[in-house]
Amino acid sequence: MLFANATLPDGRRHHIDVQGGQIAALLPPSGDPTRHAGTLDLGGALVLPPLIDGHIHLDKTLLGLPWVPNQAAGNRVADRIEAERKVRATRTVPEAETGANLVRQVVASGTLHMRSHVDIDNQLGLKNLHEILKVRERFRDLVTIQMVAFPQSGILRSPGTAALLDAAIAEGADLVGGLDPVGIDGDLDGHLDAIFSIAERRGVGIDIHLHDSGESGIHQLAAIAHRTEVAGLNGRVAVSHAFALGSVPTDLAERTADLLAEAGVAIMSHGPGGAVIPPLKLLRDHGVEVFGGSDNIRDAWSPFGNGDMLERAMMIGYRANFRHDEELALAFDMVTAAAARVLGIVPYGIEPGGPADFVIVEAGSLAEAVAARPKRKLVIKAGRIVARDGVLVP
Repeated sequence: MLFANATLPDGRRHHIDVQGGQIAALLPPSGDPTRHAGTLDLGGALVLPPLIDGHIHLDKTLLGLPWVPNQAAGNRVADRIEAERKVRATRTVPEAETGANLVRQVVASGTLHMRSHVDIDNQLGLKNLHEILKVRERFRDLVTIQMVAFPQSGILRSPGTAALLDAAIAEGADLVGGLDPVGIDGDLDGHLDAIFSIAERRGVGIDIHLHDSGESGIHQLAAIAHRTEVAGLNGRVAVSHAFALGSVPTDLAERTADLLAEAGVAIMSHGPGGAVIPPLKLLRDHGVEVFGGSDNIRDAWSPFGNGDMLERAMMIGYRANFRHDEELALAFDMVTAAAARVLGIVPYGIEPGGPADFVIVEAGSLAEAVAARPKRKLVIKAGRIVARDGVLVP
């Protein structure tokens, strides 16, 4: 297949020659592309690398079910945890079905890689893990799904969860997760002892939810960075949200950024609507890998979200007050190349020898694509059209 007259993210115009599901060559836009068999003329449309959702909850979504009002009694994380426990206790539709609804929607929007956190606690056991393992297998030809064994109810306050996290890794989860070691479990060392020991023993990475703000959150970030270096897990640990970085003076945020960069700890932000956002440009300038995710989508935590990572890049840019093209490029990088580096997706990008995975939109530039979030004209996976105009191809 030849995808003719493609505009790459850097503005270059090329024909993309695809053979055997890979990009064989980027050909100069000279000559007559119609001489090639199986030519699709893109007419100068912008071709983007596949979008990546670095933080999603496939097991939580209620997408496709009748509307469920948010039942949290307050705005604390603990309030939302309790409300969710009540909602999931009354579920009659399996998580594999609603998770599949969400996967179909995000693939149609151009997301071909994701990291999903999956709830593990002493109420659920490994049920949600098993349900999302079914989703991963069902869609393995369309999307790669990393899975984080996530202790949504805490570890120490949910007896038996540490053993369940370890079992989850043995049964197919790719990383071990954590949640507010101080704010939820009230024991920084005890919480980190549990997850780092599993990571070291099982040889996996870590992705920790950290909502705690202020100096308490900063202290936890410093402890995570220190533990990462001691365990030799540099480049394999991420902290999701890290609101604390946006709630302290700049000099303290800078010192913490240096600790994170030295330890290779990445920071995920979804452009939160009601919380402070980490200083993304400051973190990047200090060498910290920052990447993006959609977080909750139509679930007991939030009624919002649609899994469109181009729209998420816009939301991140909006919350971070990004206005210039180079800033919008940073937001785009968070949901593409930076996320690929954090998730270890290699090779990645529109280059010869790499997979023929890309997304085609009508936009004059990368910045315009982020700001305008145009409909995905085509989503290409391994050289095959899998979605057209925002709808999966049967």
